[in-house]
Amino acid sequence: MPAKTKVKKTPAKVNDGKTPFRVKADSIEACNCQHGCNCQFGGYPNEGKCEAIIGFQVKDGRFGKISLNGLRAVVAFKYPKAIHEGHGHVILFVDDKASQEQVDAFTTILSGKIGGMPWEALAGTIERFEGPIRKPIQMRLNGVRSELRIPGAVEMKFTPLRDPVSGQEKEVHIVYPKGGFFWNDGNMATTETMRAEHGDFRLEWPNRYAAAAEVNWTNQA
Repeated sequence: MPAKTKVKKTPAKVNDGKTPFRVKADSIEACNCQHGCNCQFGGYPNEGKCEAIIGFQVKDGRFGKISLNGLRAVVAFKYPKAIHEGHGHVILFVDDKASQEQVDAFTTILSGKIGGMPWEALAGTIERFEGPIRKPIQMRLNGVRSELRIPGAVEMKFTPLRDPVSGQEKEVHIVYPKGGFFWNDGNMATTETMRAEHGDFRLEWPNRYAAAAEVNWTNQA
């Protein structure tokens, strides 16, 4: 009998050879819109332009075999009009405690090159991207009292919404029962402080829209 030939098996490709990822993270975001953010309803920002800061802390995440658990990152961006109209200037900060492979993995996810919403859709709207910039990120996640700070670059602090008559705190959510673009359930707040500065990038919008939410990203079915 002829000798058996060993056949080397090639691992099955996932998602056309693109590294599979899944990320569950807490997010805190704020922008220059009025409370509620008209982008949620009419698709266009209240001020005609979009300037925002979003902080992420990964609760459960993997990029291939790389664990992203505990990773902290902040995205600051400016668009001259609505996000979907493009020409965005985006800056990515990643915590200096993260490993280089975590930073590379997270940056790849945000590039949109390996699929997965919302980043796959957002990639085409970015005209200028800076980062990843390694900085110490201080983040306290506490719903409508959350805050984050990157010394010398970013500061954002939430405070609860209050009834204008009674002065009592009020809880307001924006909910997408069939799934939203960034998140499904946002707990609304307002910004006591919201500013960012890096090179020629600057924004500052206190007393505006803010939301705390959980985000889930994947490029898998």
